Amino acid sequence: MIDDRYPSRTQDAERILQRQEPVVYSAFDEEGYLSKEQLQFFDENGYLILEGLLKDKVQDLLDELPKLKHALKGQEELILEPDTEVVRSIFSPDKYSELYFKLACSRPLLSSAKQILNDDVYIHHSRINIKSGFDGKSFTWHSDFETWHTEDVIPEMRMLTGWVFLTENNEYNGSLFVIPGSHKKFISCVGATPDDNYKRSLRKQVLGVPGKETMQELVKEHGIKGVYGPPGTVVFHECNLMHGSPDNISPFDRTNLFFVYNSLNNQPLEDHYLSQKRRPDFLARRDIVPLYEEKEFA
Repeated sequence: MIDDRYPSRTQDAERILQRQEPVVYSAFDEEGYLSKEQLQFFDENGYLILEGLLKDKVQDLLDELPKLKHALKGQEELILEPDTEVVRSIFSPDKYSELYFKLACSRPLLSSAKQILNDDVYIHHSRINIKSGFDGKSFTWHSDFETWHTEDVIPEMRMLTGWVFLTENNEYNGSLFVIPGSHKKFISCVGATPDDNYKRSLRKQVLGVPGKETMQELVKEHGIKGVYGPPGTVVFHECNLMHGSPDNISPFDRTNLFFVYNSLNNQPLEDHYLSQKRRPDFLARRDIVPLYEEKEFA
């Protein structure tokens, strides 16, 4: 069994542990898609917003959604809101749509991910989150890495999420809130993970959620920022950044497309930290294939 530097869901009390890896793995002044200033902002805050970068591609990406919903009807990849039949998330869009795959391999997303992580990357998972007008429910505060580490056996913080606004994200429609700088601390949470926890957590997360006192400490130190922008905005957020989102109280849908990029040198370990079985392939891919830049997606 390999030493677990970020134990979680194994004790009766929360702990705040210091991050042990870099945030940006390449040199800040190394030539790449992102500027030195953008890399420094990401390093300090744990996220980066590139407003309206892919605005010309949004309609084509939205047009793929109905086909995807039809193709995945009745399958596990289609996640519903708690207690309703309203679609909350669609997983693995790049596996069912050539356009989404090309987007994942486009220079703005792939080159940026490789620059930050300083390695070839693969897709750990991908998804579309849809917060339907009035019906889209909240995601409570959490770190993605806490789940990917404890349930998928990802050893290190050498991964990130690159995502695209397919609709406007504003203060009314359930947009993401982040705690800048929180990615440099790991919150070791309480509780034990049962088998198939994902069936519950994808609709409403309960485990891997920090308590009120811990969140008060983080917010007092770092504050909270909303992630807003027009359609086509690209965002990168670090795997351990604390984030969450409220209900969509607007009458309009809020739709975002996410790709989780992981370093080829950070693949899931064979030794499992915990006793539960691993999550299915659409959440933690086993067919690990490095991505190469897709020239056609301009």
